[in-house]
Amino acid sequence: VQLQASGGGLVQTGGSLRLSCAASGRTFSYYGWFRQAPGKEREFVATMGWNDGTTYYADSVKGRFAASRDKTKNTVDLQMSNLKPEDTAVYYCAGGARFLTISAAQYVYWGQGTQVTVSS
Repeated sequence: VQLQASGGGLVQTGGSLRLSCAASGRTFSYYGWFRQAPGKEREFVATMGWNDGTTYYADSVKGRFAASRDKTKNTVDLQMSNLKPEDTAVYYCAGGARFLTISAAQYVYWGQGTQVTVSS
């Protein structure tokens, strides 16, 4: 099973980007978004339940980021608004957790990551 994340890019402070994540041939009950900035550890960003759309966010992105799913395309999206330079990182989508969780260790499948760069 492969996860493919897309939609990253370069944006100015205050701008928006929309990331999308698709799994080849299937969906997962729970998805997660994580990010890793240069020299830092991977950190939790958001998680979402596929069936009921329940979401949970890191405090650092709450109110600015919104996760959603598109059941017609079998994708999970992360709408990022009011972006800040500290949001600059490689963003990863993950799937395969058995419950809604912020723990990266609980996710079995990972995408390759997409770069998000926010200029000041």
